[in-house]
Amino acid sequence: MKNIRINILALGITLLHGLFLFSSCREIPVNVHEVGESPAIYPDYTEVTIPSSIAPLNFTYATETERMDVMFRGSEGGEISIQGKEAVIPPGKWKKLLDENRGGRLEVTVAVKQNGRWTRYLPFRIYVSEYPIDYGLAYRLVAPGYEIYSRMGIYERNLSDFTQRAILENTFIPGSCVNCHSFRETDTESLSLHVRGQHGGTVLKVGGETNILDLKTPETAGRGVYPYWHPSGKYIAYSQNDTRQVFHASNDKRVEVFDFSSDVTVYDVANNRMLTPPSLSTNGFETFPVFSPDGESLYFCLADFHRLPAEYAKVRYNLCRIAFDAETGRFGEKVDTLIRASEMEKSISFPRPSYDGRYIMYTLSDYGNFSIWHKEADLWLLDLQTGKNRLLDEVNSADTESYHSWSSNNRWFVFSSRRDDGLYTRLYLASIDEEGNVSKPFMLPQQTPGRYDPSFYSYNIPEFISAPVKLDVRKIEKQLLSGERTKAN
Repeated sequence: MKNIRINILALGITLLHGLFLFSSCREIPVNVHEVGESPAIYPDYTEVTIPSSIAPLNFTYATETERMDVMFRGSEGGEISIQGKEAVIPPGKWKKLLDENRGGRLEVTVAVKQNGRWTRYLPFRIYVSEYPIDYGLAYRLVAPGYEIYSRMGIYERNLSDFTQRAILENTFIPGSCVNCHSFRETDTESLSLHVRGQHGGTVLKVGGETNILDLKTPETAGRGVYPYWHPSGKYIAYSQNDTRQVFHASNDKRVEVFDFSSDVTVYDVANNRMLTPPSLSTNGFETFPVFSPDGESLYFCLADFHRLPAEYAKVRYNLCRIAFDAETGRFGEKVDTLIRASEMEKSISFPRPSYDGRYIMYTLSDYGNFSIWHKEADLWLLDLQTGKNRLLDEVNSADTESYHSWSSNNRWFVFSSRRDDGLYTRLYLASIDEEGNVSKPFMLPQQTPGRYDPSFYSYNIPEFISAPVKLDVRKIEKQLLSGERTKAN
């Protein structure tokens, strides 16, 4: 009995000690100065729309603070109160709060302590969408260099938490470059991925089988890049690009990348053959092929021939379309031009159709096709039902907006932007409803607020994925090093 009383007493002291520590860590704001403006938080999560499964939106204040006091209150119930140097949200409580408020909103109140004084800002809202989002994203992480690859890789990120996992890194074969990853819509069982370098080749995964392809034939200019799957999974469109780069002497521009030549080809997966119609291999520049969701058309970008590099600033790409018959692998006779950007002295790159066939989103810049180095590059949206073509003011910034892709349900899109510092591309997500209304974009959540990526790598070619990517890296390494390739016909 005596031992039991001692243990109960010890337990009580422990609980009181824990409560004392909790209360001593939390400071009650007093003499608070109320201001009629929104707080300057980073990342900017004010008035954004998010999916209910997204990872916690951790944030910090834009300037140095001694302490932050943050309250999240759900319109349908529930709340989270946190305090510290930064707003780091408990994942379990965050998930519960979002689940309770799906289709509703959160009201967020922020107070900061600076120079011993508390300031409380106007509450802002975070809207919790009813639309679900896919499992995750696949993207390339690459140092923003020009001549050497350094360490890079293709990675996947679980959108419901902060887990990032390497799919394939170039460290398994030093000196190589991994790029141009593409899935059949968001299906990770169908993957095309290119490896450049001494042991290069195109990695093709269909179901559980992985093969290394050599797509160069006597009729093609080079190996396949910018891949895009036919919805049936029977074909993959590629462009064949001879890419060069030059450096600018002015301070506002660093590097220019252009295609010395480029054509579009289609790989017949079942018959291991390259389809090279003359209409896609002209003396002009064809690139960025994408199939329509019904599989009956191939969209691509086309520019008139110019002497390069002397006339690089005159190269402007239009958005074109050609009919395609998936049963026979034959193309139509006529190439239609959907948008003549060249007449506006503009250029189109990265056309991406939504999977329901409603829209085509694309990047518009002043010239060329390598828009990630163009500060003026913006996202545009073409409504294929109404023909309306508009600038996406809701998501664009004063800096580069470039590569983008759609979620499987067509209610979310992800895009890369250099709006933060003009140097590194970061990922942003936004929603689009049935009427085409687009929400304010939000930065991909990070576990450490105020620091997007401690390695200072740029995020490149984000793609939605519906499940984790399963790839036997050891097998791929052996296949690449062996030199054995399945040569396309």
